[in-house]
Amino acid sequence: MPEKNFVQKAVQKHGRERKNLIPVLQDIVKEYSYLSEKAMTEVARELDISPAEVYGVASFYSFLDTKPLGKNIIRICKTIICYMHGQDEIVKAIEEKLKIKLGDTTPDGKFSFLPTNCIGHCHKGPAMLVNDRVYSSLTPEKAVAALEEYL
Repeated sequence: MPEKNFVQKAVQKHGRERKNLIPVLQDIVKEYSYLSEKAMTEVARELDISPAEVYGVASFYSFLDTKPLGKNIIRICKTIICYMHGQDEIVKAIEEKLKIKLGDTTPDGKFSFLPTNCIGHCHKGPAMLVNDRVYSSLTPEKAVAALEEYL
């Protein structure tokens, strides 16, 4: 099982202490794009903690996805600052463009559209990430235009 081998390597890299849980999970997400139930169970075994604790940590953090997502992940900032600067209009424009709702993945698997907590660009809100690229000072038109290069 390739996931088991990868988990073992990630644990060797970071160490078997509980404090290394998040870096181990981050490595798995970087490699596989999400945390499968098998991977989380293996992490629990390797770190000698409960699977419930691993899942609790994974489900708490919005960048530790626990289900398969689209090829391109759009994360829209849901802080009050972005909301006050028009985040709802950005969400509506993206939903219309992709024909999905916030929280969904397009049927072709090209995009997942997710809310997330602060991405560190509140001073230029509303903001979003597409994969690892930041888009800030958004208008509905700028948000839709940003997606064009991923289509």
